[in-house]
Amino acid sequence: MAHFYAKCIDCGHEAPYTATSVSCQNCGSEWRETVYDFEKLKENFPERIKNRPFGLWRYKELLPVNNPNLDLTLGEGGTPLLKASNLGLMLGIPHLYMKDERQGPTTSFKDRQAAVTIAALREAGVQEAVIASTGNVAISYSAYAARAGIKLWAFITSLVPPVKMREVALYGTQVVKVTGNYDEAKQIAAEFARERALYVDKGVRSITTVDAMKTITLEVSEQLTEILGPPDTTRDGVPETSIYRAPDWYIQSVSGGMGPVGVLKGYSELHTMGLVDKTPKIANLQAAGCAPMVHAWKEGKTVADPVRTPRTHIATLATGDPGRTYTLLRERMLAASGGTFEAVTDEEAFKAMHILAKMEGVSVEPATAVAFAGLIKMVREGQIKSTDVVVINITGHTIPVEQEVIGDNWATDVEFPLEGIDQAMPAEDGLLAALNRVTDDRYPRVAIVDDHPHVRLLIRRILQAQGKYELFEAEDGRSALKLIRGEKPDLVILDLMMPELDGFSVLDALRSDPATASIPVIVVTAQELTTKEKQRLEGQIQSLMQKGDFVSEELLDEVRSLIKE
Repeated sequence: MAHFYAKCIDCGHEAPYTATSVSCQNCGSEWRETVYDFEKLKENFPERIKNRPFGLWRYKELLPVNNPNLDLTLGEGGTPLLKASNLGLMLGIPHLYMKDERQGPTTSFKDRQAAVTIAALREAGVQEAVIASTGNVAISYSAYAARAGIKLWAFITSLVPPVKMREVALYGTQVVKVTGNYDEAKQIAAEFARERALYVDKGVRSITTVDAMKTITLEVSEQLTEILGPPDTTRDGVPETSIYRAPDWYIQSVSGGMGPVGVLKGYSELHTMGLVDKTPKIANLQAAGCAPMVHAWKEGKTVADPVRTPRTHIATLATGDPGRTYTLLRERMLAASGGTFEAVTDEEAFKAMHILAKMEGVSVEPATAVAFAGLIKMVREGQIKSTDVVVINITGHTIPVEQEVIGDNWATDVEFPLEGIDQAMPAEDGLLAALNRVTDDRYPRVAIVDDHPHVRLLIRRILQAQGKYELFEAEDGRSALKLIRGEKPDLVILDLMMPELDGFSVLDALRSDPATASIPVIVVTAQELTTKEKQRLEGQIQSLMQKGDFVSEELLDEVRSLIKE
């Protein structure tokens, strides 16, 4: 087992680490991090781990638990890295991958945090602990605390959907529902723990939390290497010892920012051992109604101003005061490869949920949808290039627990001053239901003509994700003409480059036939057209779009603008 110790970020003091030592013995700072024997580890780390099961404890030499108790495991870690082929094609980024943390024991990447923390607490003999949560943390900790025989108190903001609270209670956790926001719930939890001298989880200030999150880095590095091959060590700046490939971008929705801090620490440690080719840029996405880190980043501030009244329906992202976490994350991003902070609206997130589910068969909760909405925004703005390898964290799809299973007395209510909280904000379910009803009631008929089946599938899914269109398909020019003349669609989406009869010829035939001359046509092509080819299309089509350069809203806008009244 490799040696590790805790080092104070503020004064540099080094000391042995146990889960019950929560602050620096020299200066009292709660901001510390683990340091491992990297010189020893880099000698044989890949060989040491290669025959172990693919899961979180595969990397036990880089985790702050001396003797992991495998009786406590629930199968955490080892989640798949899925290629988002359809969404990647839509956005023009063919190397788009999803780290599917929904497949953890409680369907959240917080399972990593809970698994390592509870293991460390059990090793330290802790029998009772306290957490504050917006839902997923409480569910994960409750599962692992139940398995370890640790009594858990969970202080949960009343903004969290009751279904998540019931799931927490199902594990035997004592739920304390706080009528207030997450920051206020943390205050009450901290005071409760202080009065009873109990361990309280402090998020990014808890060593186990950050180190647990870096296992995402370790898994992704192995998975990308298997998919794309090892890095090119002949490039400048890439160590010859590098055997793991890193993405160009790692994207995650954030509330307090703990996940990206852990991911950056993971890449820093791999880089220290010379095992990875680079550190990715980090994209942190927040809900626009509670985006203190985004505001600070855009204004060039080193400290984020708190958002006292979060105005988002996405409760799991409603942390108004990230405290020092933003400062730490900003410093480490700038010291590494950089990145960005971006915000998207609730409506954009809800829309992204539908697009992702209908295009990739992946259902996520709104917090994760924020990351996908941010991805679309960043591609539009040119921050992400077509050649970039992008990994996006997807998490959170919990199963409802019926109230009848646990009875009525599953939570204790406490009041908190509610200054400034907007009590008139409508419920998330109502807004989401309203968005679900936003479809075109005219059911336009659209013909999709392209010789590549994956392109036809992409366009079909874009339209299906946005409205109830009646769709027809043709794979070549001759069958397209037969289809269009027979069905008389309201719109044709036409590829130009097809064998035998190309799109130009199809277009000429349509315009020469009085029965089809007035049908609007959108041309979608992968090639750069010459001036002569563009002149040939003038007056014949309604729009020209490049494949890989359009996203669903742009194509949909073109479609809607052409629908006949």
